[in-house]
Amino acid sequence: MSNELVISSTQKGDRIALLQDKRLLEYHLEESDSNFTVGDIYLGTVKKLVTGLNAAFVDIGYEKDAFLHYLDLGPNINSLNKFTKDVIAKRVNTGRLNNFKLEPEIDKLGKIDKVLTKNAPILVQVVKEPISTKGPRLSCDISIAGRYLVLVPFANTVNLSKKITDKAERSRLMRLMSSIKPQNFGVIVRTVAQGKDVEELDRDLQASIEKWENGIKALRDAKPRDRIIGEMNRASSILRDMLNESFDSITVDTREMFDDIKTYIHTIAPEKERIVKLYNGKTKVFEAFGLEKQIKSLFGRSVSLPAGGYLIIEHTEALHVIDVNSGNKSNSEEDQEATAVSVNREAAKEIARQLRLRDMGGIIVIDFIDMKKAENKKMIFDLMREEMKADRSKFTILPLTKFGLMQITRQRVRPELNIVTRETCPTCGGTGTIQASVLVTDIIENNLEYILTKQNERGVQVMLHPFLHAYFTKGPWSRQMQWFWKYKTWVTLIQDSSLGVVDFKFHNRFGEEIELAAVS
Repeated sequence: MSNELVISSTQKGDRIALLQDKRLLEYHLEESDSNFTVGDIYLGTVKKLVTGLNAAFVDIGYEKDAFLHYLDLGPNINSLNKFTKDVIAKRVNTGRLNNFKLEPEIDKLGKIDKVLTKNAPILVQVVKEPISTKGPRLSCDISIAGRYLVLVPFANTVNLSKKITDKAERSRLMRLMSSIKPQNFGVIVRTVAQGKDVEELDRDLQASIEKWENGIKALRDAKPRDRIIGEMNRASSILRDMLNESFDSITVDTREMFDDIKTYIHTIAPEKERIVKLYNGKTKVFEAFGLEKQIKSLFGRSVSLPAGGYLIIEHTEALHVIDVNSGNKSNSEEDQEATAVSVNREAAKEIARQLRLRDMGGIIVIDFIDMKKAENKKMIFDLMREEMKADRSKFTILPLTKFGLMQITRQRVRPELNIVTRETCPTCGGTGTIQASVLVTDIIENNLEYILTKQNERGVQVMLHPFLHAYFTKGPWSRQMQWFWKYKTWVTLIQDSSLGVVDFKFHNRFGEEIELAAVS
């Protein structure tokens, strides 16, 4: 299994595609001026306390105040608030917490108006980006994510990923991290830390501590709404979380991005530096990798399955609904149960990919084709769990109900990605009507005569649909040959399948488009 990352940079931002065995698995659009991304830390101001919700609304510069619930304050909010005030008042000059006295933890069942006060400054981290009409969601349980570790200021605990199951390895990592972590900092050990030596882990820890200290320096002179610590760009965060032995190519199309990615990989995994490549081809990088076609085919309402079935994906206000259909697969199996199992297996694999691809979140209900046997229902449930193991978002999957419905909840921290896959007809402009197609050949010839005789152009090129190209070039005494004898100059005809059947363009010998007069 090979993983590739393809990044196309534009003026508006970056398009990032993650491929697995040449198939599009994740697609991200990162705008160049994007703020309020997950992981960003801001100096906010408490604007309103809502005791009924046990929450606060905080101004961090977004058009709507961000939401902060009591349960997202974190147990060490009093320590964070005290430290923030000391830094702003310039009583503290460093991000080190060795000599800082931690405040008592807050009550898990407490009230927010007992902890926060209106108009007070507060250090907050974005945990969910603005979605639809809602502002960002915040947390005061600050964390700095690294490749192997997550640094948690004002905590003294060491926690390990639940996916690390080997007892000896858990014991080694617990002992190792307890010995190297600084005072008053907690550490969460990520799954990828398994088998890593102390040097690599310590280097990652020091990088996170340096990021925290640079943020505290910025906080000393910060104003409300300022971003104190910015999360890395989306491409780097994907590499941080997923870069492993299966990654065999990272292709970018700008020198600036190439240098940034190479520098970052040199920091986290020097041995993989050689896989970063700068694309210099004539066609756009997404076209060269066949990604434009995949994007158009995968983001529509209907998604085809490899062996004939298809999915219908619809988004309502409350949830996403996915309907599985057998299509022309229904005639290829021995009986109805075999058909259902075959299509449902393919559908489960594609749905797991679609959830990551579109970054669908909230409640997802899947209507699989009905199966009678309990073991087949369990098999589809187990397959879905297996296919979604690689998903970095938190999710919960429930077994199929007696009606053949599967319910999934998936964490949503960013707006869902929607790509417009329906295009306006270039020929009729969406009106549903075109000029009489039988006249198009006469119109082309009349324009050509005007250009060659009245404007005295030479070296003319005509761009037209392949059907028209065939009409004008067919046979030894073709229309194109007749023009040559009539006008004593050769007219080059070029096929262009992007043009409509009745569309055409004239170019001069310099490749410039010729403005056509109203000739018919």
